[in-house]
Amino acid sequence: MKRLVINAKVLFDGKKKLENRTIIIEGKKIVEISTRKMKTDFEGFVTPAFIDPHSHIGLDREGEPWQESEVNDIINQIRPLNDPLNSIYFDDRAFVDAVDFGILYSCVVPGSGNLIGGQAKIIRNFAKNRDEAFFKDYGFKMALGYNPRSTQEWKGERSNTRMGIYALLEKKFDDLLIKKEKAELSKEKKIIDLNKKKKDKKLTKREFESEKKIIERELELEFTSEENAILELLSGKKVAKVHVHKDDDVLYLIKLVKKYNLNVTADHTGDVFNKNIFDELGKNKIPVVYGPLGSLGYKVELKHAYYQNAKLLMESKAFYGLMTDHPVIHTIALRDSLKFFLIQGMSEEDAISLITYKNAVILGIDDILGTLEKGKLASLVVWDKNPLNLAAFPTLVVGEGKVLRKK
Repeated sequence: MKRLVINAKVLFDGKKKLENRTIIIEGKKIVEISTRKMKTDFEGFVTPAFIDPHSHIGLDREGEPWQESEVNDIINQIRPLNDPLNSIYFDDRAFVDAVDFGILYSCVVPGSGNLIGGQAKIIRNFAKNRDEAFFKDYGFKMALGYNPRSTQEWKGERSNTRMGIYALLEKKFDDLLIKKEKAELSKEKKIIDLNKKKKDKKLTKREFESEKKIIERELELEFTSEENAILELLSGKKVAKVHVHKDDDVLYLIKLVKKYNLNVTADHTGDVFNKNIFDELGKNKIPVVYGPLGSLGYKVELKHAYYQNAKLLMESKAFYGLMTDHPVIHTIALRDSLKFFLIQGMSEEDAISLITYKNAVILGIDDILGTLEKGKLASLVVWDKNPLNLAAFPTLVVGEGKVLRKK
């Protein structure tokens, strides 16, 4: 098995800042991180691979007219079956650039023109095609606020007000939960009747088991594939990445989570300019996927999207990571966005943690990515200088043990 030895003059391991560490890679994994001196293949400042937790990379592609973008599907407000992998082209130039700057993983989602735009998939940015790219099925993309109400000219049932789209969403949830309850009550009644027949010896054991399977299958067939996807969302088994910007829409999201016991992240929150709103998200254990930072506030919904809001987030009780929302800002600007936190006094190691460990925690992949530790996937970047230096550039990029690029 091929071995790769790296000397980290400074190691940002995703949580801490350490000096003079030797990293040994065998196959896809890190097998050792220690202080022992060895002959090394590469040396420099080392970080885990960066993770972009909210992106449209490969859907809205460089060098193509906007008419060819596949970010939003205009057919209906609720599209839980849409799989972004089916609309990504991996010859998008943005993937090459992402790897050049160490952003090796993205959680790709449909756009925010629909209440439920589709699924969220974690992919490898260094893959050649969709089959190699798939890393993890994460959950769903939802949207609140201005965006889904701005699409009333698209197809399907829509509304031009927030009260209208929120009513539409809750009606969909409520109707489906009622249907589920009725179907389960019907099943329960049939099982009671079946048990009575068995007790009265009107059925053999084999007949009982056969009819029970039919009853269970009938319950499954009550629901369409779209309904089953929404029920999966309502069960809390999958996470909903919810596009939300303004204070009042964030508070509505919290109400929605409490009413339906949803498992969500609050994605964007750019217009939140009151610390107590971030505190409420923290109190309700809703992680924030913050950003994009450094983009134009191109709509009224972003009129309070000040870069200084980063300080409010830092001082709040919320758990948060950082995104690009590519192409709103380019994927390679993920590291650059850390400056808004550094300006407010964040330490270097905590800043790096935002786009490594914390993003991995939010995406539920921190058991294998996000930090550099023995046993984890060897996805890392060696930099020619401190990665928070404006001129820093990777001399080595490794994805799951494979050298992707070296200077």
